[in-house]
Amino acid sequence: MSKFLYSFLLFLALLIGFSQTSEAQRILGAVSLGTNLTQVDGDDLFGFRKVGLNVGPMIEIPFGAKKHWSVSMELLYSQKGSSHKGGSDSLYSYTYKLVQDYAEIPVLVHYSDRRAIAGGVGFSYGQLINYKETSNTFYDQYFKYQTGLSNFDVSVIADLQIRLWSKLWANLRYQYSLKSNRTVYIDKSILNPPQNPETRYQYNNVISIRLTWVFNQQKISKLPKKERDDTIY
Repeated sequence: MSKFLYSFLLFLALLIGFSQTSEAQRILGAVSLGTNLTQVDGDDLFGFRKVGLNVGPMIEIPFGAKKHWSVSMELLYSQKGSSHKGGSDSLYSYTYKLVQDYAEIPVLVHYSDRRAIAGGVGFSYGQLINYKETSNTFYDQYFKYQTGLSNFDVSVIADLQIRLWSKLWANLRYQYSLKSNRTVYIDKSILNPPQNPETRYQYNNVISIRLTWVFNQQKISKLPKKERDDTIY
C-alpha cells in the first residue's frame, strides 16, 4: 500500500505541475472522485450491491486538427467486489462480502463535441493491493475455489462525461474484466432440492459515478465568441 501511495502522490505532483506549465501544450490535468457500484459475475449472487471508492488524478492530451480527440491516463484507487446481506431462502439467507482494493491505470481515447459532452473507450490495468473476504460455513461448502484470487485485473471501459459547470464534469463509466479473477466450483448438490454442480469463472463488473475537476481547462465564458461555440479547450 505504501508503494501505491508514493506513486499516487508523485503522479498528483506531476499533474499539478503540468496543469500550471502546460498552457501552450494543452496538457490537461484533472482529479476525479466518486463511487463504484460493483458485483462479481460468477459468484452466484446478483446486483451491484458492493459500494466502493474511486479516486485519483488524470492527465489528458487533446489531439487532431480541431482537438475533437484526446487521450487520457489516470492513476486510481478503486474498490471492487461483491456484497450480499442475506435473504429469505436457505442459500441467500447467508451474508457474504468480498472487498478488493486496486491501484488502477486506465488509458482511454475520447471524442468530444468540444463544448459539453464527451465519450470514450479504453482499457485498464489494475494491481490488487489488498482484499478481504467474509464468508461462513455454508459458503465454504457451496464455493470451492479452483484457483486463488488473481493479483491483477485487465478490463475494458466505456465512458461518458457531461460538463456541469465551469471546469466540473459528471462522469458515468462502465468497466468489465477481460480475464477471470478466479475459477470456482459451485456445489449445488447441497441445496434443497439438489441441483447440478457448476464450474464458473469470476469477473469484476463495475459501474462508476464520479465528478471530475479539470484544473487548467479554459472556461467557455472566457473564450472569444467565435471559439465559444466551437471548443472547450
